[in-house]
Amino acid sequence: MSANWLIWLLAAPLVAALGAFAVRRPGVLPRRLVEGLHLASVSVVLGLALLVVAAVLREGPLLALDDWLYVDALAAIFVLIIGVIGFLAGVYSVGYLRHDLETGALDARRLSVYYGFFNLFLFTMLLVVTSNNIVMLWVAVEATTLGSAFLVGLYGQKSSLEAAWKYVIICTVGVAFGLYGTVLVYADAANVLQHPERASLWTEIVRGAAALDPTIMKVAFVFVLVGFGTKAGLFPLHAWLPDAHSEAPSPVSALLSAVLLKCAVFVILRYVVIVTPAIGPAFPQTLFLVFGGLSLAAAAFFIFVQRDLKRLLAYSSVENIGLIALGLGLGGPAGILAALLHTMNHSLAKALMFCASGNILIKYGSRDLEAVRGLLRVAPVTGLLLLCGALALGGAPPFNLFVSEFWTVVAGVRAGQTALIVVCLLLLTVVLTAFVKLVGGALFGAAPNHVRRGDVGLLNLLPLAVLVVLMLGLGLHLPAPIAQLLDQAAGVVLSSQSGTGMAGR
Repeated sequence: MSANWLIWLLAAPLVAALGAFAVRRPGVLPRRLVEGLHLASVSVVLGLALLVVAAVLREGPLLALDDWLYVDALAAIFVLIIGVIGFLAGVYSVGYLRHDLETGALDARRLSVYYGFFNLFLFTMLLVVTSNNIVMLWVAVEATTLGSAFLVGLYGQKSSLEAAWKYVIICTVGVAFGLYGTVLVYADAANVLQHPERASLWTEIVRGAAALDPTIMKVAFVFVLVGFGTKAGLFPLHAWLPDAHSEAPSPVSALLSAVLLKCAVFVILRYVVIVTPAIGPAFPQTLFLVFGGLSLAAAAFFIFVQRDLKRLLAYSSVENIGLIALGLGLGGPAGILAALLHTMNHSLAKALMFCASGNILIKYGSRDLEAVRGLLRVAPVTGLLLLCGALALGGAPPFNLFVSEFWTVVAGVRAGQTALIVVCLLLLTVVLTAFVKLVGGALFGAAPNHVRRGDVGLLNLLPLAVLVVLMLGLGLHLPAPIAQLLDQAAGVVLSSQSGTGMAGR
């Protein structure tokens, strides 16, 4: 019964997407219909995601569709992220797009296109994290690009269309490298497995991973890291990210940063588990440290000079993906746990900040930080929520990102990388300074005369408030089910190094 939930989890957003595409007529009734279908879809996805996570904790890994779908503790973390952020960004979308309809930025046809592609985007990301077939895994990652590109270019302006094309071209070329890695792993697995016809299944490849050719696996992992690292936004493969994030509708930016980048991290982790028994942990960890350190260093200074709020947040995503890569590079239980916890924590904070930027755009009509002043006087609730998000991304306690960043520091000290950790802390200080500068400029001072006082609607505030509560909750106390899930997920990764790991705890 639990395995069937995986099928329904995928079916719900796909059916909603097809329904939204079918309802493309003007009028209040079609609009209400497509909104209702959309809200029902994200609610079902959230509910089923929670059920799947609970089933994994209770029963262990789930398999479905003749082993083509597979969710273990590692995948369950990402299913949970998609369910929670998809629901909150989906609810926020309704209020955000109603404002776009009122101002003429969108018409009824594009409204249906938005809800259709939003749910299709959710479907493709869920397919990524539930796929057991590595070929289908690559196809699903490529499908996320095609599904989300239409959302990036939704408004049809020159800048948004350019950003969409840049996103498609860079990510398609990048993910092509991921295909080369996939083919190499499949071909080598077909040579060594007892049943070659099942050489595309991740669970089968892992069982025979120690027999894979070390040289081929090194080359394959380089292709995988470059290919899917492009999708994750690792420096210097991040060039698409600031443009796409800044031009997409704010709830789409939330999904891109909080969820899509993490799906790419998930794919890379799947291949870490495959290649480590053949080549050892040192080679992948070295690459993670190099790319993670470069991402953190470059993003820290890019953040400091940004004047566009959403571009600032986009570079913050590069910085945090770098921190996740650093945690994976440090290795050991502490490093892996820190990386996985930071993956969850960053998703919550970045969804909050991109949705808050949407509220600012509604009130000020601009993302220019020089034009946004006096937010606490204009929209006090939005201003308070933005303050919480900025402090969290700056790594300030008692928010959740402080905890995962502290764990990363501890992992670095345990791994003997004290010098690297000192440099990272200096770079994080630059990031904190940038967010303090953002808060001081946007929240205080005299508001422009043309901006009408009064906060945005409840649908634009409630999802953000829920995110703040979750961030504070994870910052003050890690619930036992989340701790158990993180422990088991780290065990999936570490079992490839030790042969035993923590997965059986």
